[in-house]
Amino acid sequence: MAPFQPACSVDDVPPGGVTPVVLDGVEVAIVRVDDGVYAIRDECSHAAIALSEGEVDAAGCEIECWLHGSRFDLRTGKPTSLPAYEPVPIYPCKIEGDTIVVDLENPFNDSEN
Repeated sequence: MAPFQPACSVDDVPPGGVTPVVLDGVEVAIVRVDDGVYAIRDECSHAAIALSEGEVDAAGCEIECWLHGSRFDLRTGKPTSLPAYEPVPIYPCKIEGDTIVVDLENPFNDSEN
């Protein structure tokens, strides 16, 4: 079983919104889109800016960096627009009861630095 740890309450993340958390010293953006939740490293791979300060595109399942407009797919961590060209780590997450839990040890992609 994966080592999931509590990140925040479901109520802490509004639908279509994002909430920053720090888990074991790692900054993570928890994003809620429709009925799903996503966990992505809270740092744009282009300019080291907090993605949690950007906009969520629920229809495209993306998050946009507010500084230069790079967009990242919340399911894969891959950039979908320039200037970013490196993916951002994404982590397994799920809802248990009223808590969002995240597994930092087993990222879905291998862009973990």
